[in-house]
Amino acid sequence: MRLPNPTVLASGVLGLSHEIFGRVAQSGCGAITTKSCSLQPRTGHHNPVIVDWGSGLINAVGLSNPGVEVMVEEIRQAKQRLAPLGVPIIASIFAETIYDFGTVARYVSEAQPDLIEVNISCPNVDDKFVQTFAASPYVAAQVTRRVKANTSIPVIVKLSPNVEDIAKVAREVEAAGADAITAINSLGPGLVLDVETGRPVLANRWGGVSGPAIRPVAVKCVRDVCQAVKIPVIGTGGVTDARDAVEMILVGATAVGIGSAVHLACHGMNVFGEVASGIAEYMRRHCYTRLEDFRGKALAYC
Repeated sequence: MRLPNPTVLASGVLGLSHEIFGRVAQSGCGAITTKSCSLQPRTGHHNPVIVDWGSGLINAVGLSNPGVEVMVEEIRQAKQRLAPLGVPIIASIFAETIYDFGTVARYVSEAQPDLIEVNISCPNVDDKFVQTFAASPYVAAQVTRRVKANTSIPVIVKLSPNVEDIAKVAREVEAAGADAITAINSLGPGLVLDVETGRPVLANRWGGVSGPAIRPVAVKCVRDVCQAVKIPVIGTGGVTDARDAVEMILVGATAVGIGSAVHLACHGMNVFGEVASGIAEYMRRHCYTRLEDFRGKALAYC
């Protein structure tokens, strides 16, 4: 599958409206990931759910979504908008059981997204999700097999940094049939307080940490995953500019996910075009003609 450029809108950042997806594509994004959807509608947490704490974001949206039935129609309309631009649509899914992952995958496949991203790694939902599916290599592989058995669409598995050995998880999902990997989801959960009141800034008290503060962790995780598997990896976590994106590619990423940067005042939706242009400038300076000319170059040193 070819992308116009290696930037990917990360899941959950700009909601699930096909109108917004069209605007994101026109801003220069190479691929768009929808908000994660589940079998049934989910309300998520009360506001505030996203707070800029200075070095990044902390969020506890709680995987709110209208359910897969509504998302199928949104994805269908999004495909119509994105097709003339050559921008693929990635449908993100999650579930409460291994069995339900397969069911959601089967339903969302009716919309014919270009790819399905399996979110097994969200750190900011209810207590019953404290141990994510990504925490166990065996369970992560079981989810992957269940999804693959219920769709013919290529499958991306989104991994968590909050595990003992992310490379081991990556190897297991690759062996189970994953076509690609997204690394990483947000770090945490973390806690930020309002020191004047002594209360948490989030209504849910704690949530996933994302943005520039986690980028070194994300780069190390992407490096570990790329060393462990042969399938493509979308490097995600704290990317705000072209320099950050190049760093991800240098440790082996095939494409680069961008999420929190969209919420930063200095970027907005323009971040995708800015990053793509910056990567092109980096390639001109170094006389590279293809991303493959420098993809994974740093692996020899780290």
